[in-house]
Amino acid sequence: MKRLAEEDEDVKERIEKIALDYWGEVEVSEIEDQVFFELESIQVEELWNRSGKKRYGYVEPSEEAWEMFREGLEPFIRQMRKYQNLSMHEEAKKYCLGILKGIYKFGKEEPTQFAEWATDAPYNYFEVVFDKWKEKHENEDDVEEVEDIIEKEMNDW
Repeated sequence: MKRLAEEDEDVKERIEKIALDYWGEVEVSEIEDQVFFELESIQVEELWNRSGKKRYGYVEPSEEAWEMFREGLEPFIRQMRKYQNLSMHEEAKKYCLGILKGIYKFGKEEPTQFAEWATDAPYNYFEVVFDKWKEKHENEDDVEEVEDIIEKEMNDW
């Protein structure tokens, strides 16, 4: 589809319209809630099952907690990338903001048992997500807008 879009402007516009219809409008607060729910639902028991002494060595619980945190965010990062790859820059920006706000909310809430094992993961992955979005976004005004929102709404990190 990408090749077809590059060869024919009409096809590109049609693909973009279908994508917009399919994925619809991105609501920052909805993405925020989904990210927060995903991270908050990670169970400490799963961490304990995946860490500790294993057949081929020892898996540090805090390292595995970071991995589980990353895994929880991965579907959201992939979706943000899809928007970027389809040149849906406004949707990608909103999706990024939703992810950032969800991570921020998770980091600011009373920690779950799982979160106690991944204490710095929210701060770290906040930066990772923002950097991943910025590296594929060329509009400096949008970058400044997101930076302003971060400064105004999530400035105590």
